[in-house]
Amino acid sequence: MSEKPTARPAPQANVYVDTAPFWEAAARRELVLQYCKDTGRFQHYPRPVSIYSGSRNIEWRKVAGKGTIYACTVIRIPGPGLEGRLPLAVATVELDEGVRMIANIVESDPADVAIGRRVELAWEKLERGYYPAFKLAKG
Repeated sequence: MSEKPTARPAPQANVYVDTAPFWEAAARRELVLQYCKDTGRFQHYPRPVSIYSGSRNIEWRKVAGKGTIYACTVIRIPGPGLEGRLPLAVATVELDEGVRMIANIVESDPADVAIGRRVELAWEKLERGYYPAFKLAKG
């Protein structure tokens, strides 16, 4: 029987698309997304060309990190060793900039996570650096 990993894998930049700007911004706890300068629209996940125009006229831009839960689920797995991590709320968040991201909902009661709820950017610590997550917005 193989051992289960004890930590999340570290992010890898430059596998297919140069994602280094995403990870560098995340290390500063800033969220950046690709922006098509031809159409004025954001895209996520990162790609080598614009999904709107097909051009390489794209750049990385900082975004506010606010949005609405589009879809969600709560993961519950009984058993030892998972205390503090479960239940885990996971959501597809539609950012105000018009793109959707799948992310954990942290610092929030999973029972309160629901479609239509507003969220704001939060961060999860990785072995090296940070990864964007969201928390329920107040009010």
